[in-house]
Amino acid sequence: MNILFIGIGGGLGAISRFLVNEAFFKYLSFTFPLGILFVNILGCFLIGLFLGLSMPEKDSSYYFFIIGFLGSFTTMSAFTHQTILMMNTNILIAASYIIITITLSIVATYCGALLAR
Repeated sequence: MNILFIGIGGGLGAISRFLVNEAFFKYLSFTFPLGILFVNILGCFLIGLFLGLSMPEKDSSYYFFIIGFLGSFTTMSAFTHQTILMMNTNILIAASYIIITITLSIVATYCGALLAR
């Protein structure tokens, strides 16, 4: 049953990531991938918040939301893909994107966990 929760959550997370990224691209047309940055920060914050509220209990909501939805919503493959594309044109922008994404993702996860306490 947990596999089903992961699959449904994963599908919804991937669709949500795509829609958020497209909305950022459509309405905030920057060369910097703000949509994926936003998704990664929000997803890390939500993982921290959820884990702070429910750990160590691994119930159906854990498999649906953490493993499925947020696991695919914040996929690092989108991050690495954008980074490689930027490295081909501007190494300084690519390096800044890496530093900002990793730093803010860690801070957001920590803040989510703190808020949950």
